[in-house]
Amino acid sequence: MPELPEVEVVRRGLAEHVVGRTVTAVEVRHPRAVRRHLPGPLDFAARLDGRTVTAARRRGKYLWLELDRPADLVLAHLGMSGQLLVQPVDALDETHLRIRLRLDDGNELRFVDQRTFGGLSVEDRTDDGLPAPVAHIARDPFDPAYLVEEVVARIRRKDTGLKRALLDQTVVSGIGNIYADEALWRAQLHWARPTATLDRPAARRVLGAAAAVMAAALGEGGTSFDALYVNINGESGYFDRSLAVYGQEDRPCPRCGTAIRRESFMNRSSYSCPRCQPRPRRPHW
Repeated sequence: MPELPEVEVVRRGLAEHVVGRTVTAVEVRHPRAVRRHLPGPLDFAARLDGRTVTAARRRGKYLWLELDRPADLVLAHLGMSGQLLVQPVDALDETHLRIRLRLDDGNELRFVDQRTFGGLSVEDRTDDGLPAPVAHIARDPFDPAYLVEEVVARIRRKDTGLKRALLDQTVVSGIGNIYADEALWRAQLHWARPTATLDRPAARRVLGAAAAVMAAALGEGGTSFDALYVNINGESGYFDRSLAVYGQEDRPCPRCGTAIRRESFMNRSSYSCPRCQPRPRRPHW
């Protein structure tokens, strides 16, 4: 699933190529792609037809478009394989094209989703200007109003393992499995470290590492392990070449040379260095 850097790459592309454009036609090619828009495909199309996109916004891993009708926001759920692509109107349709928005400049904004876990929906705007389903999501490290000391306090109040806290989008948003592992390696902390034992300097250290690694990933266009994550022009990111521990099982730690270990974590995997990130005596699994 895309994490903050990958979603921000897409948002920047939308800001450049879609903001200011007017939707002239809408085609929903698969009803599952608008299943979160409860009034259905016809209402979805009617709410977008003739509307102008005024902004592309993001909080954490959540992405949306603002329209010239102030109450309406188009929330994009990318899921595991969702892609937003800007294509010329005469470009061949993608195999898994689900939604087509024709724009007034001769291009189309296409939602492509192989696994159909994602989709688009028109949502009401909260008083804070967020789509209603995103209102509970915490700010991310790139948000101008992000306050690291507030996040430090939230993490230390949790009764859980450190990586679980980092992945909790109500604590801090945007960090997923990849960048949590990379941040923990940079901060030299084990993912099962109980948050109750974490002092403020350690909490600041791992949050700073998360911000730094995501900024570095953003500079490389995000992390692409397969063809399912691309930017709006269909191009892959290259940060996977710079990963220190994630997906690096049995390879040498870039810091000390010890073989990277993989451990089971929440039906996924967690990667760490046994020497740089020793397991706590009383881990919180």
